[in-house]
Order: sequence, then structure tokens, then C-alpha cells
Amino acid sequence: MRFDWWTFALQTVNVLILLWILSRFLFRPAADIIKARQAEAGKLLSDAAAARESAEAERRKAAAFEKELSARRAEALHAAEQDASARKDALVDAARKEAEQLRQAAQVAIAQAREAEAEAADDRASRLAVDIAAKLIDRMPESARVAGFIEGLVEAVAALPLETRAELAAEGAPIPVTAPRALAESEIDELEAALGRALSRPVKVEVQIEADLIAGLEIETAHACVRNSLRADIESIRQTLMARDG
Repeated sequence: MRFDWWTFALQTVNVLILLWILSRFLFRPAADIIKARQAEAGKLLSDAAAARESAEAERRKAAAFEKELSARRAEALHAAEQDASARKDALVDAARKEAEQLRQAAQVAIAQAREAEAEAADDRASRLAVDIAAKLIDRMPESARVAGFIEGLVEAVAALPLETRAELAAEGAPIPVTAPRALAESEIDELEAALGRALSRPVKVEVQIEADLIAGLEIETAHACVRNSLRADIESIRQTLMARDG
């Protein structure tokens, strides 16, 4: 197995840059958003408390009205107590229901805002990381976009289940290989030879160019998907960070 120090150094720099970008443009804005949403929730809860105090004031008014009626008309005491109690319970129940609705609405709004902001920040960070990686690769020799990735791709193909490997290049069909640029004849020969050793039979490759790959090689068929590219590495890091944050 040949270890490519250029590829190792490049991937290390990419990971460090991505981690710095995420810490600066994802976690800090997310923390500010959460703090703002907590303030909004606190205001809603304060409003709910005010509503409960208003209901309690109405209850006290009803009790005072009952006392006054009791002094004036002893005969109407029972009816007056029932009426005041019914109105008091209705007010308290309405205030309680309104406060609960406000609390639930605030929780839903905060959760939706957190999710939307987190997705937007993650998307911005991913695009920025890809742009930076592409600019760094542009400064390297063209060979750096492919060199060192052939061996990793072949190892991944060799690790596929036997049935999947048998379906690759079945009946002499070429293996579709996605690359960030057109491959030189020598690179195609090297790739076909390495894949042939992994599959124990001669193979041909059909190169498809996709610049968004940035650097590396990928194989995708109806039954197999092998990714050994910088784009796949960045996406894997992004998914890992999203899962950890979740």
C-alpha cells in the first residue's frame, strides 16, 4: 500500500479549515439564535403570568361581590355564591387554557426557528467549505485532483460484497467512474489495471467529469456506490457534526 503524503496533507488542511469555519460561523450564530428564542419564550411566559394574575383579580372581585350580596340578601346567598363561583371558574379556566396555548405556540415557534437557522447555517458552512477546498485544489497541480485517490477507490471496491463485485463490469460493460477532470491515458490505464486486479478480470472504465467532486474518484451503479473524493469527505464531516448537534 502506497501512502501519499500530498493527499494526507491536503485532507488534513481541509479538515482543519472546515472545523475553523464551523466553529466561527455555525456554533456562535446558533447560540445567539437560541438565546434570542429563549428571551422570546420568557416574554410569552411573563404574559401568561399576567393573564393568570388578571384572572385572580377577577376572582377576588367576585368574592367581594359575594360578600356584599350576603350582607344585603341572606336569602339570595346560595344563588349568588353559585353564580360567582361559576364565573370565577370560567375565568380561571379560560386564563389557564390561554396560557397553555401561548406556551405551546412559543415552544413550536422556537423549535421551528432553531431547526431552520441550524439548517441554513449548516448549508452556508458546507458551501463555504467546498469553495475553499476548490480554491486550494486549484492552486495545486492538476495531478493532485486524482493522484492518491486511485488506490483508495480500488480498496473500497475490493471490500464490496462478492455479489456486488460480480455485477461490476458484468458482460464486459465499462465501469462508470466519476472524476473532477478528464483523465490522462496513463491514469486511465493505471485505474483499469488496479480495478482489474481487485475484480480478478480485465475491465474498462468510462470516465464522467463532475467538477463538484473537487478531487478524487467515485463509482456509482445500480448496485454499487463507492466514494473516495473530497466532496464525499466534506459531506461526511457535515453529517457527523449535524448528528452530534442533534
